[in-house]
Amino acid sequence: MFVPKRFDLIIFDWDGTLVNTIDWIVHCLQDAAVRCRFEVPEDQAAKDVIGLSIDNAVRQLFPEADKDARNTFIEHYGRAFFAKQLSRADLFKGVFDMLNVLRTNGYRLAVATGKGRKGLQKALMQTGTEHLFDITRCADETASKPAPVMLQEIIDRLEIPAERALMVGDSIHDLQMARNAGIVSAAVACGAHSPELLRQYDPLFNLEQTSQLLKFI
Repeated sequence: MFVPKRFDLIIFDWDGTLVNTIDWIVHCLQDAAVRCRFEVPEDQAAKDVIGLSIDNAVRQLFPEADKDARNTFIEHYGRAFFAKQLSRADLFKGVFDMLNVLRTNGYRLAVATGKGRKGLQKALMQTGTEHLFDITRCADETASKPAPVMLQEIIDRLEIPAERALMVGDSIHDLQMARNAGIVSAAVACGAHSPELLRQYDPLFNLEQTSQLLKFI
Protein backbone atom coordinates (compact mmCIF):
# COMPACT_ATOMS: atom_id res chain seq x y z
CA MET A 1 0.00 0.00 0.00
CA PHE A 2 1.34 3.44 -0.92
CA VAL A 3 1.97 5.66 2.10
CA PRO A 4 2.45 9.34 1.26
CA LYS A 5 5.53 11.09 2.62
CA ARG A 6 5.01 13.39 5.58
CA PHE A 7 8.07 15.48 4.75
CA ASP A 8 9.54 17.03 1.62
CA LEU A 9 12.59 18.61 3.25
CA ILE A 10 15.02 17.25 5.84
CA ILE A 11 17.39 19.74 7.45
CA PHE A 12 20.44 18.41 9.26
CA ASP A 13 22.77 19.92 11.78
CA TRP A 14 26.40 19.15 10.89
CA ASP A 15 28.75 18.53 13.85
CA GLY A 16 27.54 15.71 16.05
CA THR A 17 24.67 14.87 13.71
CA LEU A 18 26.27 13.99 10.38
CA VAL A 19 29.95 14.15 11.34
CA ASN A 20 31.68 12.69 14.40
CA THR A 21 33.52 15.84 15.49
CA ILE A 22 32.19 16.59 18.99
CA ASP A 23 35.28 15.34 20.85
CA TRP A 24 37.54 17.26 18.48
CA ILE A 25 35.60 20.50 19.00
CA VAL A 26 35.79 20.02 22.78
CA HIS A 27 39.56 19.51 22.52
CA CYS A 28 39.97 22.64 20.38
CA LEU A 29 37.88 24.77 22.76
CA GLN A 30 39.93 23.55 25.72
CA ASP A 31 43.20 24.06 23.84
CA ALA A 32 42.25 27.65 23.01
CA ALA A 33 41.34 28.27 26.65
CA VAL A 34 44.79 27.10 27.74
CA ARG A 35 46.49 29.33 25.19
CA CYS A 36 44.41 32.33 26.30
CA ARG A 37 44.96 31.51 29.99
CA PHE A 38 41.22 31.18 30.52
CA GLU A 39 39.72 28.67 32.90
CA VAL A 40 39.49 25.44 30.89
CA PRO A 41 35.86 24.35 30.53
CA GLU A 42 34.82 20.86 31.54
CA ASP A 43 33.92 18.52 28.69
CA GLN A 44 30.15 18.91 29.06
CA ALA A 45 30.38 22.68 29.39
CA ALA A 46 32.23 22.73 26.08
CA LYS A 47 29.68 20.39 24.50
CA ASP A 48 26.87 22.63 25.70
CA VAL A 49 27.93 25.47 23.38
CA ILE A 50 28.43 23.34 20.26
CA GLY A 51 25.88 24.42 17.69
CA LEU A 52 26.02 28.08 18.62
CA SER A 53 27.99 30.51 16.51
CA ILE A 54 31.59 30.59 17.69
CA ASP A 55 31.17 34.14 19.01
CA ASN A 56 28.09 33.19 21.01
CA ALA A 57 29.84 30.04 22.24
CA VAL A 58 32.79 32.06 23.55
CA ARG A 59 30.48 34.60 25.20
CA GLN A 60 28.67 31.79 26.99
CA LEU A 61 31.85 30.02 28.10
CA PHE A 62 33.74 33.17 29.12
CA PRO A 63 31.23 35.95 29.89
CA GLU A 64 33.90 38.17 31.47
CA ALA A 65 36.17 38.16 28.39
CA ASP A 66 36.32 41.40 26.42
CA LYS A 67 36.11 41.64 22.64
CA ASP A 68 39.87 41.46 22.05
CA ALA A 69 40.20 38.40 24.29
CA ARG A 70 37.26 36.71 22.52
CA ASN A 71 38.81 37.38 19.13
CA THR A 72 42.15 35.94 20.27
CA PHE A 73 40.36 32.86 21.56
CA ILE A 74 38.53 32.43 18.25
CA GLU A 75 41.82 32.67 16.35
CA HIS A 76 43.41 29.95 18.50
CA TYR A 77 40.30 27.78 18.22
CA GLY A 78 40.17 28.10 14.44
CA ARG A 79 43.86 27.32 14.07
CA ALA A 80 43.46 24.15 16.12
CA PHE A 81 40.22 23.05 14.50
CA PHE A 82 41.40 23.44 10.92
CA ALA A 83 44.57 21.48 11.63
CA LYS A 84 42.44 18.33 11.37
CA GLN A 85 41.70 17.09 7.87
CA LEU A 86 38.27 15.50 7.64
CA SER A 87 37.36 12.69 5.27
CA ARG A 88 34.26 10.68 4.47
CA ALA A 89 35.33 8.29 7.23
CA ASP A 90 34.49 11.02 9.76
CA LEU A 91 30.81 10.80 8.87
CA PHE A 92 28.83 8.72 11.34
CA LYS A 93 28.28 5.14 10.23
CA GLY A 94 25.65 4.88 7.54
CA VAL A 95 25.22 8.62 7.05
CA PHE A 96 26.57 8.87 3.51
CA ASP A 97 24.37 6.01 2.32
CA MET A 98 21.38 7.49 4.19
CA LEU A 99 21.78 10.84 2.44
CA ASN A 100 21.95 9.16 -0.95
CA VAL A 101 18.85 7.06 -0.22
CA LEU A 102 16.92 10.13 0.89
CA ARG A 103 17.81 12.03 -2.29
CA THR A 104 16.94 9.01 -4.45
CA ASN A 105 13.53 8.95 -2.78
CA GLY A 106 12.84 12.57 -3.61
CA TYR A 107 13.64 14.37 -0.37
CA ARG A 108 15.21 17.83 -0.47
CA LEU A 109 18.18 18.01 1.91
CA ALA A 110 19.73 20.95 3.73
CA VAL A 111 22.25 21.81 6.45
CA ALA A 112 21.74 24.38 9.21
CA THR A 113 24.90 24.71 11.27
CA GLY A 114 26.62 26.85 13.84
CA LYS A 115 29.79 26.58 11.77
CA GLY A 116 31.02 29.47 9.67
CA ARG A 117 30.75 29.28 5.89
CA LYS A 118 34.49 28.73 5.44
CA GLY A 119 34.46 25.79 7.83
CA LEU A 120 31.38 24.17 6.36
CA GLN A 121 32.57 24.48 2.77
CA LYS A 122 35.86 22.87 3.67
CA ALA A 123 34.07 20.06 5.53
CA LEU A 124 31.65 19.44 2.65
CA MET A 125 34.54 19.22 0.21
CA GLN A 126 36.62 16.92 2.42
CA THR A 127 33.70 14.54 3.06
CA GLY A 128 32.48 14.62 -0.55
CA THR A 129 28.93 15.55 0.44
CA GLU A 130 28.33 19.02 -1.04
CA HIS A 131 26.35 17.65 -4.00
CA LEU A 132 23.84 15.98 -1.69
CA PHE A 133 22.40 19.20 -0.27
CA ASP A 134 20.04 21.65 -1.93
CA ILE A 135 20.99 24.49 0.40
CA THR A 136 23.17 25.12 3.45
CA ARG A 137 23.07 27.92 6.00
CA CYS A 138 25.80 28.93 8.45
CA ALA A 139 25.87 30.95 11.65
CA ASP A 140 28.04 33.73 10.17
CA GLU A 141 25.45 34.33 7.43
CA THR A 142 22.44 34.83 9.69
CA ALA A 143 21.31 34.60 13.32
CA SER A 144 22.85 31.93 15.54
CA LYS A 145 20.83 29.04 16.88
CA PRO A 146 18.41 28.84 18.61
CA ALA A 147 16.96 31.75 16.63
CA PRO A 148 14.72 30.34 13.86
CA VAL A 149 16.14 32.48 11.05
CA MET A 150 18.34 29.78 9.48
CA LEU A 151 15.41 27.43 9.11
CA GLN A 152 13.08 30.15 7.88
CA GLU A 153 15.57 31.15 5.20
CA ILE A 154 15.94 27.54 4.06
CA ILE A 155 12.22 26.83 3.74
CA ASP A 156 11.61 30.19 2.09
CA ARG A 157 14.36 29.62 -0.47
CA LEU A 158 13.11 26.12 -1.29
CA GLU A 159 9.44 27.20 -1.11
CA ILE A 160 8.52 24.34 1.22
CA PRO A 161 5.95 24.86 4.02
CA ALA A 162 7.24 24.52 7.59
CA GLU A 163 4.90 21.60 8.22
CA ARG A 164 6.60 19.65 5.42
CA ALA A 165 10.10 20.06 6.93
CA LEU A 166 11.99 18.06 9.57
CA MET A 167 15.01 19.29 11.55
CA VAL A 168 17.50 16.63 12.68
CA GLY A 169 19.99 17.54 15.39
CA ASP A 170 22.03 16.40 18.37
CA SER A 171 21.82 19.47 20.61
CA ILE A 172 19.19 21.43 22.47
CA HIS A 173 20.09 24.41 20.25
CA ASP A 174 18.94 22.45 17.18
CA LEU A 175 15.67 21.37 18.74
CA GLN A 176 14.93 24.79 20.23
CA MET A 177 15.60 26.38 16.83
CA ALA A 178 13.15 23.96 15.23
CA ARG A 179 10.54 24.72 17.88
CA ASN A 180 11.03 28.46 17.35
CA ALA A 181 10.54 27.98 13.60
CA GLY A 182 7.43 25.83 13.96
CA ILE A 183 9.23 22.82 12.48
CA VAL A 184 9.14 19.33 13.98
CA SER A 185 12.44 17.75 14.97
CA ALA A 186 14.26 14.46 15.33
CA ALA A 187 16.85 14.09 18.10
CA VAL A 188 20.00 12.03 17.70
CA ALA A 189 21.96 10.77 20.71
CA CYS A 190 25.39 10.55 19.06
CA GLY A 191 26.43 14.16 19.69
CA ALA A 192 26.50 16.92 22.27
CA HIS A 193 23.50 16.25 24.51
CA SER A 194 21.95 13.27 26.23
CA PRO A 195 18.69 11.64 25.09
CA GLU A 196 17.08 12.64 28.39
CA LEU A 197 17.86 16.32 27.81
CA LEU A 198 16.81 16.22 24.17
CA ARG A 199 13.47 14.59 24.99
CA GLN A 200 12.50 17.72 26.92
CA TYR A 201 12.10 19.44 23.55
CA ASP A 202 9.50 16.93 22.34
CA PRO A 203 11.22 15.61 19.20
CA LEU A 204 9.06 13.55 16.90
CA PHE A 205 11.75 10.85 16.73
CA ASN A 206 14.51 9.87 19.17
CA LEU A 207 17.39 8.17 17.37
CA GLU A 208 20.56 6.57 18.70
CA GLN A 209 22.29 7.12 15.36
CA THR A 210 21.36 9.53 12.58
CA SER A 211 21.20 6.80 9.92
CA GLN A 212 18.26 5.26 11.81
CA LEU A 213 16.13 8.06 10.39
CA LEU A 214 15.45 5.86 7.35
CA LYS A 215 13.45 3.48 9.56
CA PHE A 216 11.08 6.25 10.64
CA ILE A 217 10.34 8.10 7.42
